[in-house]
Amino acid sequence: MRAERIRPVLVAVALLGLTGTGCGDQTNAAQRERRHPYAAVEELPEALTPDGTTIVVGEPRQMPVHMYEDMRCSLCKEVEVTGAGASLLEMTLGKEVRTEYTLSSALDGRLGGTGSKKAANALRAALEQGKFAEYRAVLLRSQPEENGDGYTDTLLLQTGSRVESLRGPAFDSAVREMTYADFVEASQKAYEAVGAPAVPAADINGKRFPDTQSDVLLTKDVLPVWMAGYR
Repeated sequence: MRAERIRPVLVAVALLGLTGTGCGDQTNAAQRERRHPYAAVEELPEALTPDGTTIVVGEPRQMPVHMYEDMRCSLCKEVEVTGAGASLLEMTLGKEVRTEYTLSSALDGRLGGTGSKKAANALRAALEQGKFAEYRAVLLRSQPEENGDGYTDTLLLQTGSRVESLRGPAFDSAVREMTYADFVEASQKAYEAVGAPAVPAADINGKRFPDTQSDVLLTKDVLPVWMAGYR
């Protein structure tokens, strides 16, 4: 079923490639040489939405891509590591979109434990240091088994050490004491208010990305093709 759903998208990608064959080499070279307005994830602006539920990364005036994630969700890791995550970062760096993150902790309720809540709290603490996007990427790449509730204080602090200038008394204390528990609860309620979609889920420019095409999020380099239909 996954292959059947993704096939039309891959055909569209192929057609786009064929239309550029006359000067494809020059175009591709230009794209590879393009310098983004933001050179790296470390430079991206980050902010909390006024309602305190969602973290925004990138140029605030650009078209929103709103992601719903649970840090324990293995498919959320797949999106980040081998799926659309790289394309979404490229578009955010290029000021083509802004990326918004609402963090669910529903898997704690379903599977037991507190790992989703602890990870969401730690990410909110990282935002205070301007390190949310960097830390989120590290956390997903270090994700424990979904069923194991492995986001312990120890793991969260160890992974924090891999983000330059993140660790310190404020961050460490916030992780250990669940300083941002109110944010964790507010983010979960915001996720529930939009229907508690199966994560990973996305709203693109205010439109829900259809569940039947969810494989687009899990496939590298396909998302930008779909973006045109949401502008």
